[in-house]
Amino acid sequence: MAISNPYQSYQQNSVTTASAGDLTLMLYNGCLKFLHLAKKAINEKDIPTRNTNIQKSQNIIKELMVTLNMDIPISQNLMTLYDYMNHQLIKANIENNIVIIEEVESLVTEFRDTWKEAIVLNRQKQYGQGGQA
Repeated sequence: MAISNPYQSYQQNSVTTASAGDLTLMLYNGCLKFLHLAKKAINEKDIPTRNTNIQKSQNIIKELMVTLNMDIPISQNLMTLYDYMNHQLIKANIENNIVIIEEVESLVTEFRDTWKEAIVLNRQKQYGQGGQA
């Protein structure tokens, strides 16, 4: 089936041509987007939308967990943090709690920013000083 929406086509192309590092960055950014929408839904007292967006964030965190290479020592630490974030989101959903979502949002932002910097450094190492994420 052909994609008729140009934006949808662009998104599809972005995902299919992205490197593994860029895909991880997309996951972090998507998680942050859904956390923001969940907070907005809480403020608007829109429980179904809050639930949907928290679950989308949890699905992204679970995907990040699945992709960890457990042969690398730091992966165990990441797994623990991802598991913590997932459990906090369950709690936030049950309690309708923005403060918990903001805590997770802060952690995801740190992961995203660190990951983005790693991509830039890797590109600089591979291609010279011009690498940008």
